[in-house]
Amino acid sequence: MTTTLTAGSESTPRPEPRPAGRIEVRGDMHDRFDEILSPAALDFIAELHDRFMNRREEQLVANAERFRAIDAGADPAFPRETASIRRDPTWRVAGAGPGLEDRRIEITGPTDRRSTVEALNSGAKVWLADHEDALSPTWSNVIDGQLNLADAIRRRIDFVSEDGTAHTLGEHTPTIVFRPRGWHLDERHLRYVDAAGRPRPASASLVDYGLYLFHNAHELVSRGAGPYFYLPKLESRHGARLWDDVFSFSERAIGLPHGTIRATVLIETITAAFEMDEILYELRDHCAGLNAGRWDYLFSIIKNYRNRGRSFLLPDRGQMNMTVPFMRAYTELLVATCHKRGAHAIGGMSAFIPNPDDEARTTAALEQVAIDKRREASDGFDGSWVAHPGLIETACAEFDAVLGERPNQLDRLRDDVSVTGSQLIDFRIPDGTVTVAGIRENVSASLRYLDSWLRGTGAVPIDDLLEDVSTAEISRCQLWQWIQQGALTDDGLPVVRERVEWIIDRTLGELPRTGTDRLDDAAELLREMVLGDSFPRFLTLGAYERHLDESRRGVATRAA
Repeated sequence: MTTTLTAGSESTPRPEPRPAGRIEVRGDMHDRFDEILSPAALDFIAELHDRFMNRREEQLVANAERFRAIDAGADPAFPRETASIRRDPTWRVAGAGPGLEDRRIEITGPTDRRSTVEALNSGAKVWLADHEDALSPTWSNVIDGQLNLADAIRRRIDFVSEDGTAHTLGEHTPTIVFRPRGWHLDERHLRYVDAAGRPRPASASLVDYGLYLFHNAHELVSRGAGPYFYLPKLESRHGARLWDDVFSFSERAIGLPHGTIRATVLIETITAAFEMDEILYELRDHCAGLNAGRWDYLFSIIKNYRNRGRSFLLPDRGQMNMTVPFMRAYTELLVATCHKRGAHAIGGMSAFIPNPDDEARTTAALEQVAIDKRREASDGFDGSWVAHPGLIETACAEFDAVLGERPNQLDRLRDDVSVTGSQLIDFRIPDGTVTVAGIRENVSASLRYLDSWLRGTGAVPIDDLLEDVSTAEISRCQLWQWIQQGALTDDGLPVVRERVEWIIDRTLGELPRTGTDRLDDAAELLREMVLGDSFPRFLTLGAYERHLDESRRGVATRAA
């Protein structure tokens, strides 16, 4: 039986007894955590797990099987069994919800208190409030982020900077789109115990999504917006169907009209690129658009083709821009697919951080940002991402030049686009090279990022770029592949374990140390990830379990 709950109301009658699971809190309860981890909210999270936990686990098994198939030589392809969906010109997605019609510039970032206020005062049209790649998923970060979001939505958030200046919200703030963690991640500080008494870590996706929706959906609707989500790491239409079923159940459970929830899907895996139509179709009652998640897309390509020989070796990360042929094919197909179905097409990230101490470097970088956004707007994208408020004016000017007063360019159908499957998996890059500098850059960026991630910061300024988990993923993935395939660098020497290990040790010795750094732990993780024969699909799985999981300390529990 479905129990209707009123989000955020502690006076809601408790659900009738039923054979169902429960959620146990295994993390410390800090100040105000009880507001988020209320009995009614935990009941809702438990009900989500009762209905969808097994399907989530089945989906992860299917993803792993597909991963092994590509590794064995089976290239992804447009599914023959869904050809009728792709050919049918009549169906459309729900499209933008209230407050989401104009997305020309979206700012991304974590949900700590300062970042929340700065994002909401940035002047962007949309804030991607990130509990995925830009979040180090410490227990405190996860629940504090939910508190900050609840406060921000109710306009009761502020912060005081180091110089004593108070920062409050301006009159106009962006529409919030929340990104929960992917299906593959656990939240170990909450334990799901099913109806048979079997305990397992909770799904991070269902926890992040469920807590945000339960506490904020009705408040968002009352303020003229709605509960909107970015969906990460989908690998097929089946993951989209699972999310759509979660949305439909949730709307019934908390009393929302069907279709109130809207989702934008990140196309950031090579397999999802072959199922864009199908993903839109599965989510059509709840879908607003697709996003071109460029760095994770490259990470997905490398890890899926890591063992397929030297012909699949990709060059230095800095050489893989959005104009190389296979990336052009991917983005043009995304725009054409979206606009055919009435969905927003959102472009990729500009991660540059303006440097007030280096005007020439900043000017050159802003010129590159302008070129990147000009290309996206000209290609038909309806909006794009930036990582820093200092990029908004430059990026927005390029979209303004194309859009004018229009909120988007959904009416621009890309009938001129015809992308084949072979174009999507032709990873040749003319004149692409693996360089000694590229090895050093990957090692240095990985060490510095992991050091900050282990200390609780998931969005990290590195060499004038605001980096997130995708930085470490693509860097360590490249190093592993270069070693395994014996890539030759620009000096004619092969990439071997001893060479990379020496660079790791040397870089570790050159980085500045503090009494609180986690560089030694970061180096240990990086060595495990790149020097061994086995390939972990996600570096955050083991790192989270080993370093961020506080539940193993045996803290007190509280059950829903």
